[in-house]
Amino acid sequence: MSQETVYAIASGKGGVGKTTTTVNLGTALAEAGKRVAVVDADLGMANLGGFVSLSPDSTTLHDVLAGDASVDDATYRLAENIVAVPSGTSLDDYAETSPEGLREVVADLRSRFDYVFLDVGAGVSHETVLPLGLADSVVLVSTPEPAAVHDTKKTVELTDRSGGAVAGLVLTRTRPDSDISHTEIADRLEVSLLGTIPEDPAARDSVYAGTPLVVFEPHGPAAVAYRRLAAELTGVDIPVSTAGEETDSTDASAPADSDSDADEREAAHDDVSSAITEAESDH
Repeated sequence: MSQETVYAIASGKGGVGKTTTTVNLGTALAEAGKRVAVVDADLGMANLGGFVSLSPDSTTLHDVLAGDASVDDATYRLAENIVAVPSGTSLDDYAETSPEGLREVVADLRSRFDYVFLDVGAGVSHETVLPLGLADSVVLVSTPEPAAVHDTKKTVELTDRSGGAVAGLVLTRTRPDSDISHTEIADRLEVSLLGTIPEDPAARDSVYAGTPLVVFEPHGPAAVAYRRLAAELTGVDIPVSTAGEETDSTDASAPADSDSDADEREAAHDDVSSAITEAESDH
């Protein structure tokens, strides 16, 4: 099993499926019985905030980084074995945050969860670069389009400057009939190709259904690819099934964070459904 437990999921530009990748990797591992925390490290845009149907006065990562709340206060149980620490949407609250506090947040979660995924914002800023150095490894997400690949090169450079390490590249929305060499793209970036996620109509359908793809269409090509990616990345035994086969996943027997109040704030199914639709809208 990989000794790496904290991963930053990063992209050079928005709209390439970074949040979708974060959600599905975390869900696949949670279904395999691992305790997972997903952190919205995009402090300015808050990609994961919708997961828990936050009210205006809900506690978020903004409050934690401002020194006004604990990590537990901003932790929300999404489903068996998986929780989220969302960022807020208020610009005023964002202005009060200190990104440096993310170090303590990551250290806290690392000690209590099997895996921590940091959903990193696109672009170049201190709050974007910081998570790249805090993670054990950085997973680059890009589509095969030249503009996306070009921006991914910048993320590779930022990771190097932050002292971080790149785990490899994930290419989303790939097509089997394309003449583009995915390996050549990775070689051009001088990173390993971790996997490819094929274009799959179920991906968009899962967004509108408000359910992670690995749950919504578990035997579909993209869901199977995400499960394989999770297994390849972490070394965890994650059963992968194809159409017509049953997935023999390990049932989780304990809540993700029994030491916190996250269970008491578990989001209702309808709330999670509408929220994930917002959080995955970049796919």
